[in-house]
Amino acid sequence: MGIRSLTRTEAEHRAALVTVERYDIDIDLTALPDGPEVRCVSTVTFSCSEPGAETFVDCAAEVRAATLNGSPLTPSGDGRIPLPGLAAHNVLRVESVQADTATGAGVHKATDPADGEVYVWTSFEPDEARFVWACFDQPDLKAPHAFTVTAPAAWTVLSNSGDPRIEEQGAARRWSFPDTPPLSVYNTVVNAGPFHGIRREADGHDLGIYARRSLAEVLERDADDILTLTRQGLAFYAEAFAMPFPQRKYDQVFMPEFGGAMENYGCVTWSDAFLRRAEPTPAERELLAVVLLHEMAHMWFGNIVTMRWWDDLWLNEAFAEFACHWSAEGATRYTDVWASHLLGGKVRAYLSDQGPVSHPIHQPIHDVAQAASIFDNITYPKGASVLLQLMTYVGEDRFRTGMAAYFARHAWGTTTLQDLIDALAEASGRDLSGWRKAWLETAGTDRFTLERDGDTVALLADGSPRPQVLAVGAYDRVGDALERTALVRVEVTEARTPVTGIPATSDLLLVNDDDLTFATTRPDPTARDTLFRSAGLLPTAISRGVAAATVWDMLTAGEATAAEAGRCLTAVLAAETSDAVIEPYLTLVTNIAELWAPPAERPALTEAVAAVCRRLAADPGRRQVALRGLARTATGAEDLAWLREQAGDDVDLRWRALVREAELGGDVTAESAALLERDTDPDAWIRALTVRAALPDPAAKAEVWQRLAVDREVPVAAVSAVAAAFWRPGQDTWLAPYAERYLAVIPDLQQGGMIPAMTYTSHLFPPYAVDAVYIERVRQAARDASPVVRNTLLERSDAVRRMLRARAVNA
Repeated sequence: MGIRSLTRTEAEHRAALVTVERYDIDIDLTALPDGPEVRCVSTVTFSCSEPGAETFVDCAAEVRAATLNGSPLTPSGDGRIPLPGLAAHNVLRVESVQADTATGAGVHKATDPADGEVYVWTSFEPDEARFVWACFDQPDLKAPHAFTVTAPAAWTVLSNSGDPRIEEQGAARRWSFPDTPPLSVYNTVVNAGPFHGIRREADGHDLGIYARRSLAEVLERDADDILTLTRQGLAFYAEAFAMPFPQRKYDQVFMPEFGGAMENYGCVTWSDAFLRRAEPTPAERELLAVVLLHEMAHMWFGNIVTMRWWDDLWLNEAFAEFACHWSAEGATRYTDVWASHLLGGKVRAYLSDQGPVSHPIHQPIHDVAQAASIFDNITYPKGASVLLQLMTYVGEDRFRTGMAAYFARHAWGTTTLQDLIDALAEASGRDLSGWRKAWLETAGTDRFTLERDGDTVALLADGSPRPQVLAVGAYDRVGDALERTALVRVEVTEARTPVTGIPATSDLLLVNDDDLTFATTRPDPTARDTLFRSAGLLPTAISRGVAAATVWDMLTAGEATAAEAGRCLTAVLAAETSDAVIEPYLTLVTNIAELWAPPAERPALTEAVAAVCRRLAADPGRRQVALRGLARTATGAEDLAWLREQAGDDVDLRWRALVREAELGGDVTAESAALLERDTDPDAWIRALTVRAALPDPAAKAEVWQRLAVDREVPVAAVSAVAAAFWRPGQDTWLAPYAERYLAVIPDLQQGGMIPAMTYTSHLFPPYAVDAVYIERVRQAARDASPVVRNTLLERSDAVRRMLRARAVNA
């Protein structure tokens, strides 16, 4: 019998019946250094509104013993324990063991290859706490949690609340944590291991950061940046929401083999891949800031106030994604962060929203398995962009007022979307019911085109547009630059909107200037060539980004060739002045050359990017990023020799250069082995495997596929890098068998929980050695896959279908 997914109907019935008073969770980690088991005793105290009624508690771990009010219980074998004959007041006690701590959901044991030390983390969103202990695993049954953790004496244990009482017990120590505030079970956490930690006081908060001991030097290097950002974020949100973070302790724990980051209250868990072994680039530093502020925003939006059910998952994640960019721009040095959002996440969202997985931002969610499938580009970057539009629509001051009222009214409770809409409507004096229906309950992307007719300018929507405010910028050529001569904000309510106050004779009119809304745009027909030739001459990172996003969308829609788009964005890359945006442009232009261009055009486009990288490398502030770009685009022996010379003793660059040299057929085996020997990174073996993945060699491909896709040896955070080296253009002869093998592993892609499922499904998907028939076979296979795998398959297959179309078009 399989593990059942909780339905909305079941959750509503249980929430009407049960009020959870508290959880007391006793966890034993002492078996982990030598074995796989996590042992738990979960004691749940709760009341029942209908004595005599029956419900169930979730527990997908092995149940060793279970009693309700002293009477024994029997699990049903589907991840649930029936609870018959409830009393008005109940005490449930469940002893459980989870032995699958290598590939299972909820809890994970990682062994550091550098020193053999063991670390363990838990991560529960959306409903994975049930894989570790018994609980009512739904977001609206919030309650205080008291954790008691027994762990090896050398370990530090971290959880949501601060100042635990620690008792020595021979070879172990027992950590008793104070009660948390009322939390949903998915917001709780236990992280443990022999950490290296750093603590500092800042503005009344006790801030901690932790990592495995083999990364102590990297953590120390980045500590000032991380803790400064933490202080800045806490201050920004305290003011913006009129509510300081209510706990002194705020910890951030960087864990091995963790995917992404998770917003556990007071104790955020990160992948320690965010602790870059090489000196971080500007974009990597900005990304760390954005993720840090995203998870911090959840302290308020998600933890203090929690969405009642997963149909508002989008709002939980979209709000944090919006807020992290809002706070980064307003409180940190990352003032071009919205441009990075546009060129990174938002262009992906445009593609997703015009494909087979497009869905309304707010949609009914039948069960939690379906909820796991919408941690996607529509939930995150589109949702964040829509909330930016909402703030623009009502005005930032009124937006702040509404948010403060929302948090004051609903703190430590659960809410729905309508509660937020009501607060913002009251603060702004605007009826937001039409806005809500158009933006949140309707799928798809608006498209706007400008029409010039003599001295008049009008904005034309493709269909009935959503109510929104956007800007049109006017630019004229002055020397070697385009200068903005006017900026007009327009409120759109109809298919045709006059734009007054804008010079119709301008060289370029840029729709959605300042990127205030979520809509694709097209230049008026007379300005198409100007846009493609002159995008790099625009004066700001955001205006260049809007032009680049337009060109990219035209490429993905089949309205521009790869050659046109590649030349345009390479010119923008060469002209870009914002350091953190260089890498997104490098990613886009290199992807155009590798994935979108016809094979005959690929060398010229790649060579053009490599030439820009060599020029950018002359700027000391851009040298590192440019050399990394060259390591991806080096076209032959001359580039590789120059790159080696520039890399010197830079181990990170040497690895990158070896990947490219391997792809081009070089004999890199001995050099890779020597570099592995001298690299102090505890995960350097992954770099060596990445080099091997790039080789046009059947034995190498077979070995890497086995370790990556079958044995899953590669930590989830590194899957994308290894897979990208495996799937290389021009290697179809060696890659063709693995397109078939990918189809064969689809039934297993869901294992390990939501993040591994999305990661493996997306990054193992073959972009080469496939055709339209193969894409259709994938879509057929998707029908029988779990929701998260199915949506990822459909989204990726649509992107590859578009790539195949672009490759078939001659410039």
